[in-house]
Amino acid sequence: MLQQILTDMYIEPELLAELNDEQKQILFFKMREEQVRRWKEREARLEQQETARIKPKKVSSKTVSWLKASDCDMWVWVMGEHTDDKPYDQICDEIMAERAALQAQKEAEVLRAQKEAELERRFSGLHIGQEEAARKEEAEKAVALERSRQEELKRQEEEERKKAEEEVRRLKEERAQQIYMNLKEVQHEGKGQDNEEKAWQDSLKKSKAADQRRRSLAKQTIEDHRRRSVKALERGKVAAVAKAFREDEPALKPIPKPRTVTLTNEPIQRDRKKAMRRSLSSSSKKEIIRWFVEKQLPLRVCFQEDGCIAPWFHGIISRQEAEDLLSESSMGSFLVRVSEKIFGYVLSYRGPDEFKHLLIDATDNCYMLLGDQIKFTSLGELVEYHKEEPLTPSGGELLAHPCGQKPGTVDYADLFT
Repeated sequence: MLQQILTDMYIEPELLAELNDEQKQILFFKMREEQVRRWKEREARLEQQETARIKPKKVSSKTVSWLKASDCDMWVWVMGEHTDDKPYDQICDEIMAERAALQAQKEAEVLRAQKEAELERRFSGLHIGQEEAARKEEAEKAVALERSRQEELKRQEEEERKKAEEEVRRLKEERAQQIYMNLKEVQHEGKGQDNEEKAWQDSLKKSKAADQRRRSLAKQTIEDHRRRSVKALERGKVAAVAKAFREDEPALKPIPKPRTVTLTNEPIQRDRKKAMRRSLSSSSKKEIIRWFVEKQLPLRVCFQEDGCIAPWFHGIISRQEAEDLLSESSMGSFLVRVSEKIFGYVLSYRGPDEFKHLLIDATDNCYMLLGDQIKFTSLGELVEYHKEEPLTPSGGELLAHPCGQKPGTVDYADLFT
């Protein structure tokens, strides 16, 4: 059941309601570990695909084509063999003449630029002397105009300065009043923010304390699981060890089915991924009885070694009915009942402060508390083990007193008749 939940990463709401708080926390840690494992596998697979990807080589579009002669063979020209070819010395002379002409042209252009600059320097002074006299006369008039214009600008500048000074003084007073009012508002709001800050700090402390409790519970669960696994191996209560010891023993003869049992022809639903039965949360009472008669009764899960039904075994009863039975018993009383919602069992226990209901996974003919790793071959082995080992890491509950049937009634009659 746990493996199926981790495979689908989904749990039915009805099945989740059957779990207590500690089993829910353990299931949350298991699902989170499965998510991290899948993420790491996906990242490794993508990295391998990235490194294995080979870029296709670019095909060059450049080609070489040979000129064909009249005989469809490659045309070949050997320098100097044709009648129009020039001698080697003549070709060299022409090349040297061409290079000399280019070099002379470059030097002539440089010299021309130098001469032009010298002429401009010699004759530019004459033009400046003729224009200087006219420029002085115009300058005197311009100075007078410029002086009057400067005086007018100074007068305008003084007026603008006065106006600007008045404007600055007015804005300064308005801004000082505005800042003062803003500070008053901030001071008033600060008192309310202090209360909000205090509430937020309290909430943060509670959140940190809850995280610390969860980490402590996870660490304690791991350590308790390791300790309990070692003890179970030493006592020979693990399913694999018990199976190895019973390989040479004759198999128990299944109890014949009573003729009064009526069965339906509806097939048991199976998971398509791993071809294993999935514990359905929508199973009806009729389907649960059929599952118990066909799958569990031949294994004698509810019988003791003397052939009697175990005193702690009960039929398909609700949580409230189980609590009513346990309320009449002492502390440490317990019973194992067939779940009314799934193909499995529920261990109900009376503690000092509350009742606890722990789901028992019955997949693959092994029995284990949901979220635990220790598997048992029968319900009796599970009960005997938890008479000495606590049910939960933090509770320390031990199964002390089996809670039997009410006088004059039997709640598992529909499972056998």
